[in-house]
Amino acid sequence: MDWETYREWTRTTVQYPTDRAEEYLMIGLANEVGELLGKYKKEIRGDHVSLMDKEDELGDVCWYLARLIDHYGLSHQEVLNRNFVKLTDRKNRGVIKGSGDKR
Repeated sequence: MDWETYREWTRTTVQYPTDRAEEYLMIGLANEVGELLGKYKKEIRGDHVSLMDKEDELGDVCWYLARLIDHYGLSHQEVLNRNFVKLTDRKNRGVIKGSGDKR
């Protein structure tokens, strides 16, 4: 499945109040990333975590990303291209490492 088809499909699974969509999606994304980190934490302590468990959490992260991209009226190509341009510029200027959005 390609990303655009997936993004469009996510519209059919929306179950949140549209007047609070941005807030809901941001919190949901943070929650799913937290669940992925929780799986990793369990691995660190020696518990068995299957690749499928991580894949499930990554899928949930993708759902929230797709919904946010759609909410903002963007395409994944726009988001990826903007990030590519930003990081290529930083790489070329030797400032990949460091902090601050305006480096």
